[in-house]
Amino acid sequence: MILIWLILVPLLGGVVAWLSERLDPVLPRWIALIALFLTFGLAFGICVQSPGITGFSSLNGHGVWLVEFDNEWVPQAGISFHLAIDGLSLLLVLLSAFLGIASVAASWTEIQYRTGFFHLQLMLVLAGINGVFLAMDLFVFYFFWELMLAPMYFLIDLWGHERRHYAAVKFFVFTQLSGLLMLIAILGLYFIHGASTGVYTFDYMQLLRLPVRGGASLWLMLGFFIAFAVKLPVLGVHSWLPDAHTEAPTAGSVILAGLLLKTGAYGLLRFVIPLFPVASADFAPAAMVLAVIGILYGAVMAFAQTDLKRLVAYTSVSHMGFVLLGIYAGNMLSLQGAVMQMICHGVSTGALFVIVGALQERIHTRNMGDMGGLWAGAPRMGAVALFFALASLGLPGLGNFVGEFLVLLGAYKVNYIITAIAALGFVAAVVYSLWMIQSVFLGQEQGPAAHNRRPTDFGFREMAVMGAMMLVLVWLGLYPQPVFDIAKRPLESVRPAVAAGPEDARYGGKR
Repeated sequence: MILIWLILVPLLGGVVAWLSERLDPVLPRWIALIALFLTFGLAFGICVQSPGITGFSSLNGHGVWLVEFDNEWVPQAGISFHLAIDGLSLLLVLLSAFLGIASVAASWTEIQYRTGFFHLQLMLVLAGINGVFLAMDLFVFYFFWELMLAPMYFLIDLWGHERRHYAAVKFFVFTQLSGLLMLIAILGLYFIHGASTGVYTFDYMQLLRLPVRGGASLWLMLGFFIAFAVKLPVLGVHSWLPDAHTEAPTAGSVILAGLLLKTGAYGLLRFVIPLFPVASADFAPAAMVLAVIGILYGAVMAFAQTDLKRLVAYTSVSHMGFVLLGIYAGNMLSLQGAVMQMICHGVSTGALFVIVGALQERIHTRNMGDMGGLWAGAPRMGAVALFFALASLGLPGLGNFVGEFLVLLGAYKVNYIITAIAALGFVAAVVYSLWMIQSVFLGQEQGPAAHNRRPTDFGFREMAVMGAMMLVLVWLGLYPQPVFDIAKRPLESVRPAVAAGPEDARYGGKR
């Protein structure tokens, strides 16, 4: 039942927050915060109660279920409400609750109208994200995948900035169309399994044993891949991201960068490679090339921006390219690096969006040409921004460096040319990160209204949020082993199963 509560607590918290606005507009914030702390406590409790987290026996050779809930839902159609959590999904559920808390705290003074409905939408998104990380029935997975869509649309459209309606519609169209492709692929698996075994089911564990070969495997794999590539995002299907990030309220940007992008990476790790090992092996070189192009493209586009929020948005395209590269390099080093990068990118980029949101709330602009010299009036904000800029560029000692370094180390075993090109992303990150700090916080005040560009500094609430996020990155940079231990067994299932056939040994190159 604890898995159901990981979904129900944010959902019920959002409903109660919505209803409580009639009593006091501030009350929804406290209710959402309490619900998310409770969610984090439930997830952390699973971690604490599973001290031998890497020693659990695997289920059918795939994954490690620390807790599992399976109940028939629509047995006539082969649908069951099957939830399970292993080390990989546990890490991401913890990240979801942590960034949810940061989002509520960051929006404390930004959202001044319809606060109840705002927190309802925010909590619905988080409930959907948790459902995505826990669902082991593909119909249920698709249900939660779509559940994330509508509330995020409302967050952007109702509380966003100047071009919010355009950004919300663009986000909706991209994610909805790609989701429909995944639904077609899910139904394809469903009917192929039924024709092969006589059993029609959406159960993940049963579908893992389905040998899909030839052209059908490639097309079904692409149906899943495109849906996850849009969320990641992969270059070519990424254009929704800068607009959505830029126009969303601060909480929406944090959830988009920190969590929704991670659902795409999670989908690749959980579904695409284990369900289609042969097709994934054949597609791996193309995916690695896409990853490297995305790394460089995102970095170049980030440097070209004058809108601070749009700059941070393009850095996500670059950093998530490392995640894609690590996943399709396919060895344990690169996979561990991909998971570490998922977590650290969520924290560091989420923090940068909090800083941008705080600046916009104070000085009412995101244009870097109207900034400069802000450190003098807001030294705490400047120091915090510098820390997360250094984390974003991959400073040794912080978690982002561990993730990107392991990805490159693992990818080098597969293709050293691609790895060498990808390493240029490190250099580009140094350029745009330090340029951002120079343009915003150092130098001379700029713009026609420079004398009005003196923001108030971070207070206790904001420093508490920033301090917690800084501690996470320092901890993961200095002692990442707990994350590796927790994710180890689930990641072993991502590598092709021996039973899938000798040709799968091609996947990921050297072992």
